[in-house]
Amino acid sequence: MGATDGVAGTTGTAGERPRRLTYAAALSALEGVALLAGGVWILVLGLTGDPDDRQQAVTGGITLVVLALLPLLAARGLLLRRGWSRGPAIITQIMALPVAYNLLKADSMAIPGGIALAVVAVASLVLLVNPATTRALGIKGPGRTK
Repeated sequence: MGATDGVAGTTGTAGERPRRLTYAAALSALEGVALLAGGVWILVLGLTGDPDDRQQAVTGGITLVVLALLPLLAARGLLLRRGWSRGPAIITQIMALPVAYNLLKADSMAIPGGIALAVVAVASLVLLVNPATTRALGIKGPGRTK
């Protein structure tokens, strides 16, 4: 056993990061940046504009900014091949699916946004549960010790 064996247990297996993992990290980061931009936009409009309820606008903006941390941290963890990062990334995608559904049901310009969000969420989920991604993150299945 080499000196790097202990490190491999926390950062995944040795070798290059699979493209699937990089793509999953990129999609997660994209969602995080979109949430951050939306939150800042709502916050700025709430503070400088004339919203119906200023407190609700500010609270909504701050909430989106804080929620943006989950996919951004997950994306960073995926790029660094941290096993813990897959959970938050999957949770983000599962949370995005009902939002996409509600956007698709809207009778407005939100429909293209719902389509884009649904495509990104499903693609991310497929990439995150891929066996190559799981191996790269050093995640073992239930009952597997080897």
